Amino acid sequence: MAKVDTNKVMQQAERSCVEHGVRLTSKRKHILEVLLNAQAPRSAYEIADLYRQKTEENIPVMSVYRMLDFLMQNSFVHKLASNNKFIACAHIACSHSHQTPQFLICDNCQQVREIGVDKQLIHALEESIEHNHFQLNSPQLELHGLCETCQQDS
Repeated sequence: MAKVDTNKVMQQAERSCVEHGVRLTSKRKHILEVLLNAQAPRSAYEIADLYRQKTEENIPVMSVYRMLDFLMQNSFVHKLASNNKFIACAHIACSHSHQTPQFLICDNCQQVREIGVDKQLIHALEESIEHNHFQLNSPQLELHGLCETCQQDS
């Protein structure tokens, strides 16, 4: 994952919360910062441990899940369903409209790259899904394989 400007992202997240009439509490900020600084996706238990290390305050895992729900609802965090882990959105500080996220997950080093899926491709997928009388809950795509570095190392 590329190094992010945490201050810029946090400022944008706070602006977005103000615009939407919600609060980015200090605990929610700490959870978001943990994920922004993480080198790989983290489980709620790992986030609770990292939170404790950062703040010297214990936080129940159920509270972490509630905060993650808030962060996901506000498009600051994504949940990777295939491994039940969480990652900060790579586009929090972007000013452009966001595409449907696609995650390229390295099965070797666990690094994740978030890229947008072309809207025409998503539209074609949605039409195909609708044609087959299926209701899609999330258009998010998770693809597993090997990143460039791991390909070169093998």
